[in-house]
Amino acid sequence: MIISRTPLRITLGGGGTDLPSFYEREGGYFISAAINRYIYVLLNRTFTPDYFLKYSALERVESVDEIEHPIIREALRRHDVGRYVELVSVADIPAGTGLGSSGAFTVGLLKALYSFKREHCVAVALAEEACDIEIRELGRSVGKQDQYIAAVGGVTQFAISREGKVTVTPLSMSNETLNDLEEHLLLFFTGYARDAEAVLEDQRVRSSAGDDDMIGNLRFVKRLGEDTKAALEDGKTDEFAEIMDLHWAHKRRRSANMSSRSIDRWYEVGKASGAIGGKLVGAGAGGFLLFYTPAPAALRKAMTAEGLREVRFSFDHDGTTLVARD
Repeated sequence: MIISRTPLRITLGGGGTDLPSFYEREGGYFISAAINRYIYVLLNRTFTPDYFLKYSALERVESVDEIEHPIIREALRRHDVGRYVELVSVADIPAGTGLGSSGAFTVGLLKALYSFKREHCVAVALAEEACDIEIRELGRSVGKQDQYIAAVGGVTQFAISREGKVTVTPLSMSNETLNDLEEHLLLFFTGYARDAEAVLEDQRVRSSAGDDDMIGNLRFVKRLGEDTKAALEDGKTDEFAEIMDLHWAHKRRRSANMSSRSIDRWYEVGKASGAIGGKLVGAGAGGFLLFYTPAPAALRKAMTAEGLREVRFSFDHDGTTLVARD
C-alpha cells in the first residue's frame, strides 16, 4: 500500500501570470505558499482483475481507457501499473474551493504511481509532468502554480520564462515574518467556486487574443508579485497586506464573474473589522477569502457573525511526500 500526502496552497502574489496565454508573451512570476491542508492518494493491490477507483464517485473498470476521471485516466496511460489496483482519494478541503486541489491531486497521484513502481522522481519533474497532463493532454485553462507549489511546498517564488521553464526559489523570509503570517493571515470559506474554470477560460482567450486590458492587468499583477517579494523579505507585513488589497482590486477587473455581491460585502466587512488587505484565493467566483489583519480576534468575530467558517492553517514545508509505503 502507498499513500501520498500533497498540500493545498494559497497565493501570496502574482496569481494569474502562470497561464501559458500570459507567460508565453511576457513571462510569469508568482509567490505561493503550501498549507497544512492535504489531498491523500492511496494505491493498493487487490484480488480482482480491474481498476477500483474511489474519489467523489466510484468506478470499477477493466481497462484504463474506460476510466471516466480524466486525470486518473491520463496518469495511468503514462504509468499503467496493471489491473488488480485500488485507488482512493480523500481531501481535507473539497475540490472547487480555490486552493489548487486539481493540481495537488495530479501531483499526489503521480507521486504515488512512481512509488508504486519503485521509481524516483524529483519534485520539479513531478510538477512539470502534472502540468503536461492538465494543460497539454487535457487542454484545461489552468496555469503552473498549483502543480509546482504542491510538489515543492514552502513559501516559494516561481519565475516562468516565455518558453515555459520554471525557476523555483524559496522566499528569503525570517522566521519572525513566517510566524507573523501564520498568526495574522486568516482564511474564510465563502462557497464553492463553480465558475472558476470559466473565469480562467475567459482570461486565456482574451490573453491569447492580445486583449490590451487583460494583458495590462496581468502585467501590473506581475509587478505587484515582485513588490510582494520585496515586502516579505524585508519583513514589512503591513506593506504586504496593502499590496494584497491592491491586487484584489485589479483581479476583480479581469471578469464580471470574479466576485459577487456577497463576496464584496464580506470583503468590506473584513476591512471594517481590522483587516489591512485581502483577496479571494483562486480563480474567483467563490472559494476562500484570505485576509491579513493585526487584530485576528475582531476579524474572526465579524466573519462568524456573517456565517463564514474559518479554516486555520500553518505552512507546509515538505511538498508532496509519502506517509505510508508497505
